[in-house]
Amino acid sequence: MSTIPSAPRGGPLVEVRGLRKSFGELHVLRGVDLTVASGSVTVLIGPSGSGKTTALRCLNALEVPEAGVVRVGDCEVDFSRPVDKRTARTLRTQSGMVFQSHNLFPHMTVLQNIMEGPVTVQRRPREEVRTEALTLLDRVGLAEKADQFPFQLSGGQQQRVGIARALAIRPRLMLFDEPTSALDPELVGEVLTVMKDLAEQGWTMVVVTHEIRFAQAVADQVLFLDGGVVVERGAPDAVLTAPREPRTRRFLQRLLDPL
Repeated sequence: MSTIPSAPRGGPLVEVRGLRKSFGELHVLRGVDLTVASGSVTVLIGPSGSGKTTALRCLNALEVPEAGVVRVGDCEVDFSRPVDKRTARTLRTQSGMVFQSHNLFPHMTVLQNIMEGPVTVQRRPREEVRTEALTLLDRVGLAEKADQFPFQLSGGQQQRVGIARALAIRPRLMLFDEPTSALDPELVGEVLTVMKDLAEQGWTMVVVTHEIRFAQAVADQVLFLDGGVVVERGAPDAVLTAPREPRTRRFLQRLLDPL
């Protein structure tokens, strides 16, 4: 998916220990542990308010936890101590984030949206970035949209631009926060196809989603969160097909058979 190769599959790229986060009196994360191997796909599932999105956002310090250690590659941050902006920024540069909403700059073309981070933040040469951005657009099937503006694209196309934009910063880790939840049903498939391609090419990914079929097809491990803790974790066949925990079974039953 990118001209930048991801890390080879192997040892852990991401390690999280004792992650805790509160919003006022609401304890959202109550000691989450997580290990993600290089080149693997981890899917987080759970009901609304379970802590899965907060856990994802803590991986790149978009949410700053009160306690816990997060390591991505060589960058390790202990959040039980004060964390300055530079340290948080260093952690954030390890990953590319794809949000629920597209968050594209409306006044910029598709190509300009993809180039903005590498040129402005990373200060890479503009022509090098432009060449790479065009390659990324081609890989997500949008080469012909480079000079269009976001309002001229469908929701699925905008989300694919968002994926290309995240890849353009050359991250070691890709984070997806329910990337299809805001899309019309007929547009979901085109985004999931791009994500499957990323997985096949060995990108390390952590994905928050309710797309159970996607998790079954792509994930190396699935974590079910509820009440701010990891209730169950394991291979997708185990967690999604034959879960051990009653809470996991009830959630999947409501999700797959809402009636």
